[in-house]
Amino acid sequence: MARIITFGELMVRLQPFHYERFVQANTLEFSFGGAEANVAVSLANYGLDAAFVTKLPAHAIGQAAVNSLRRYGVDTSKIVRGGDRVGIYYNEKGASQRGSVCIYDRANSAIQLAQPEEFDWDKIFEGADWFHFTGITPALGPNVAEICRRACKAAKARGIRVSCDLNYRAKLWTRAQAREVMTELCRYVDVCIANEEDAKDVFGIEAEASDVRGGTLNREGYKSVARQLADRFGFEKVAVTLRESRSASDNGWSALLCDAASDEYCFSKKYELHVVDRVGGGDSFSGGLIYALLSGKSSQAAVEFAAAASALKHSIEGDYNLVSVAEVEKLASGDGSGRIQR
Repeated sequence: MARIITFGELMVRLQPFHYERFVQANTLEFSFGGAEANVAVSLANYGLDAAFVTKLPAHAIGQAAVNSLRRYGVDTSKIVRGGDRVGIYYNEKGASQRGSVCIYDRANSAIQLAQPEEFDWDKIFEGADWFHFTGITPALGPNVAEICRRACKAAKARGIRVSCDLNYRAKLWTRAQAREVMTELCRYVDVCIANEEDAKDVFGIEAEASDVRGGTLNREGYKSVARQLADRFGFEKVAVTLRESRSASDNGWSALLCDAASDEYCFSKKYELHVVDRVGGGDSFSGGLIYALLSGKSSQAAVEFAAAASALKHSIEGDYNLVSVAEVEKLASGDGSGRIQR
């Protein structure tokens, strides 16, 4: 069984019920989420050996965060315990023409204040086949960026494949900061994952004739984006998720996977989504892609599996994608009827 290590921040997610706005809510739903933890949950649900690495306080909220992963089979034994607080993000779900709003309260969280010496990557990577992180994690601070660098270096020294979702977050750092740090980290990356805006925000690489806010995407332009990323950093594969945002409630969803060596470009089928919860949509794509590539699927089959996995996540409340391989394969094969199962 393949073993995957993911590293990042696990946060408390606080959200008004249904589609209430922050200013009208009297009660907030309490759950947990975070990009790399979301990927680990996906992989564990697919039957793989997935471990999540972070730093969390030893108090009850930190333990609740750990337990939220354990219930889905994620290995939490490598989590460092310490610090005083778990980061928080507040999520207000959008609907129709009103977009979602995310407010971070993660300053001085345990992982943000963590030091590189607290993580023994040689020990963490024993028996590992794959390492995954995102551009969110090094954005937490120079110390966390250094932890990511040491993790990537140790992974490459062991011959472990490394994937990264660029995941640019303007609320965490500037484009210039992101470009400097991610240029260094991408030297270690084998599989790069980005959405329709990440390549532009981080590296200035833009798809021609596309308007992501207007819902217009040019597929040929994204082939060029993938090729430029692969050429600049030597990536083996580049995946680009393609979201056509018609409104907060209705999106078109598809993806591209580029195999650099063969110069092969595979597009998935497009899904017309009625969005229940879009948070974690990109993470569910990453989890699906990692599973598909580790399973030996062809590029076309891999991007179909990853896109289908992410399409299903948009129907599930919370950060975690709680679907099985069989459910994903069913949708990827063309059965998207949504008929009741009896």
